[in-house]
Amino acid sequence: MTQPFVPVPTGDGSSTFFSDTFGEWFHSREGAVAEAEQTYVAVTRLAELANGPQVALLDVCYGLGYNSAAALATIWRVNPDCRVTLWALELEAEVPRAAIAQHLVAPWPQTIQQTLQALAFNHQHQTPRLTAQLLIGDARQRLSDIQHWQADAIFLDPFSPTRCPQLWTVEFLAQVMARLKPTGRLATYSCAAAVRAAFLELGLNIGATPAAGRQWPGTVASFTETDLPALSPREQAHLRTRAAVT
Repeated sequence: MTQPFVPVPTGDGSSTFFSDTFGEWFHSREGAVAEAEQTYVAVTRLAELANGPQVALLDVCYGLGYNSAAALATIWRVNPDCRVTLWALELEAEVPRAAIAQHLVAPWPQTIQQTLQALAFNHQHQTPRLTAQLLIGDARQRLSDIQHWQADAIFLDPFSPTRCPQLWTVEFLAQVMARLKPTGRLATYSCAAAVRAAFLELGLNIGATPAAGRQWPGTVASFTETDLPALSPREQAHLRTRAAVT
């Protein structure tokens, strides 16, 4: 029987869960909401994109819904009329439902809380400015349900490559990147050499980004941008070691 998810406070006052399935926390213990805002929303430049009429988002490993919530809050703070399309993937339906039941989404405006609740329990939500769907199940299979569509920003947030290696393979990342617009950005907390090497193998440019509350940087990837934040000499050297072999 699945153990109930127990909220644990993080450094910024927001809470997260521990996954018994994967043996890891869902977020940095230094700040769950801060991680969503800094590692994903800021890195994919959503505040800038929100100045346009519409934004498309793909949230891989939705979890408690924090990344999507932070994205929507940022976009609509800049431009309340911006039209958002959101696809999200999550293995366990119980996770977002537990976040709602235990009031962990309170940091966001009421309209966004309502969106998260609808996604958790109905797996879809539509308003004049939002079309959102949450696909439950193995991301490798559910990603095939998203056809002929591409995102301006992708949040790649599985558990670590050592705990969830199936969602960090070149094959899966190729499927994910097929859903990224040529001008879009992907953000992830991981700086694993094998993950970065996979992005390079897929023809992406990569850069290092601040990963809130973690001792290591995150990664940003883009097909067309060449002026991404540079990898440090140490990170570049790490890419040339056996650690970069997938």
